[in-house]
Order: sequence, then C-alpha cells, then structure tokens
Amino acid sequence: MEEKVKDETGGKRQPGEDQKDPRVYMAVERTFLAWVRTGIALMAFGFVIARFGIFLRTIAGASVTAHEHGSGFSLWLGLAMIGLGILVCVGSAFRHNQYVRGIDNGNFRNAFESRLAFGVVALLALAGAGMSLFLITL
Repeated sequence: MEEKVKDETGGKRQPGEDQKDPRVYMAVERTFLAWVRTGIALMAFGFVIARFGIFLRTIAGASVTAHEHGSGFSLWLGLAMIGLGILVCVGSAFRHNQYVRGIDNGNFRNAFESRLAFGVVALLALAGAGMSLFLITL
C-alpha cells in the first residue's frame, strides 16, 4: 500500500504527485526569468564598462592620445561581459527546457545541476579582479 503524504493544505496526495503541480512549473519559469534578467544586466554592465574607458580618456584631456592608450582594457572586458550575458541567456533557455522535460518525465533531480550558476560566479569574480587591477594601474 502506498503511503500518502500531507500537503500544505492538510489534504492527502500520492508520492510524486507534486511533480505535476503547476506551482512547480511556475517556479521553473521564475528561475528562467531570473537568469534572463541576469543576462540582460551583464550585457548592460558590459556596455558601461566598455564606455568607461572612453570616459576616462575624455577626462584625461589631450595629454593622452587615443593612439598611445589604444582601445584599452575596458573595451575588451566590456565585450567579454556582453558575451557572458549572451551565453547566460542562451544557456538559461536550454536549462529551462531541460528542467521542464525533467519534471514531465518525473526525474527532475537528474536534470537539475548548478554548473551554470557556478560558472557565471567564477567569471564574474575574474572580471571583478580584472577591473580592480585596471583601476589600480590608473
């Protein structure tokens, strides 16, 4: 005989029945949208970083020419952040699809991984260290 589990409302449900609960799908959707917001923020931040170098050259005045300073570290770091934002958006779409399929097939735990999150955090830590070094050398 299968054991019934009490839910939040005090009702009885079958084990594994919560996987078809629409709240689970909504939670996966919220997670997907949070990753999309993160990707958009990374792209916007990358744009700001790329333009920061131009701002610094402008306030430095005519003493530093564009040829001496080149395109600068901030341009490449900004482009990398924009690329990271694009990868986060694309990766989150694939992960969302995996999660929904995992829920539908009843093996959500096998589909769930945190590698994307840890990868983004590692890249952001490297970008922060790079920006710190850049500001120190000014």
